Amino acid sequence: MSLHLLFVTSLVAQANPSTGYELANGALLEGLERAGVRTTVVGCAWPGQAVAPGAHASLGEVEVRTEKAGSGLKLKWLLMSLASRLPMSSAKLRVIPEEAVRKAIASAGDFDGYILNGVALAGAFPHVFTGKPSIFVAHNVEHRSSAENARNAGSLIKRILFARDARLLKSLEDRLREQSAGVVAFAAEDLAELGGRPEASVFLPLSIARSTHLPVTTKLTHDLALLGTWTWHPNRIGLEWFLKEVKPMLLDDVRISVAGSTPDDLAVAWPDVKFVGRIDRAADFVAASAVIPLISRAGTGVQLKTIETFSLGLPSVATTSSVRGIATIPANCAIADDPADFAAALNDKIRRARGGDLQRLDGTMFADQQRIRMDAGIGAMLSLLTGKKSAQKETLS
Repeated sequence: MSLHLLFVTSLVAQANPSTGYELANGALLEGLERAGVRTTVVGCAWPGQAVAPGAHASLGEVEVRTEKAGSGLKLKWLLMSLASRLPMSSAKLRVIPEEAVRKAIASAGDFDGYILNGVALAGAFPHVFTGKPSIFVAHNVEHRSSAENARNAGSLIKRILFARDARLLKSLEDRLREQSAGVVAFAAEDLAELGGRPEASVFLPLSIARSTHLPVTTKLTHDLALLGTWTWHPNRIGLEWFLKEVKPMLLDDVRISVAGSTPDDLAVAWPDVKFVGRIDRAADFVAASAVIPLISRAGTGVQLKTIETFSLGLPSVATTSSVRGIATIPANCAIADDPADFAAALNDKIRRARGGDLQRLDGTMFADQQRIRMDAGIGAMLSLLTGKKSAQKETLS
């Protein structure tokens, strides 16, 4: 008899996923399906966004995106966070009635346990997702990311709010870890920071199924393609570092395109960079680029854009932070953290691409290795949930 698990997440699968969180959720659900697990998703959708075929937003539509919120809604979130003593990500979800959450759980019928996918929804309703075994999936070490945001914030008020969130998130992550049979992280480095017992901790490499085929490209329309959710503060830190410290040392005629949600002030400050906003086909966008800069400078977890880049076989230059959680680095990826070294590596790859050497590889082997390692991690995770010993951890080493 197969397991039936409730997948507790703040966001159900969208028809056109654009954020790393969405891609990681899809990868995790696909991995559970390969393992023969039946899942029922308990979560909400963004207003106006179509959910993926077969997905169901059992908790309705809830706006949690800061870039979409007006000043009134932001103030409401802050007051809810202060009143509930919850981090902002969880306080935003308290607009959902607790009875609606309990009804969604009851409607799932018999089930064997919970996958607590991130801190937001599980933290918003701490007394609801109990009574069954659970696994806590930590996409990031949220308290460390908030602490980094506080150090990099541009105003005193933001520094205070991020620091407060960091303290609350640390307590929340500790509680979710303690109430669960085990903790799962997408980067091995995160497990130590989360503080779980080694025997109850699982490193889960991610495999992104959509990233195995590169579209045929006859013409490169830009030299550098950057894709991400730049309104998320850790991503913004990386983009600002790239634009301020790396870009001035690039070739004078370099063509840079940036896709994804971007704060208006960044687009105004860099008129010679092409900001294209949300795109429908990410693979087409990156395939038209000579090189992919992987520019993470903050945050935790794994960079989904790095996994996609390697799975597509595209040449890249990456910071050390961008390749955390990834065991095998392709030959066409250069690692650099110093701005001058990063720019020099990009210039070299751009010149080679303009000369006809696209430096592209077959990413199938990397993608296959990621999938094998992910399936082993899923097996170890399920063994913790069911209380059975796993022989699969050796595959992850």
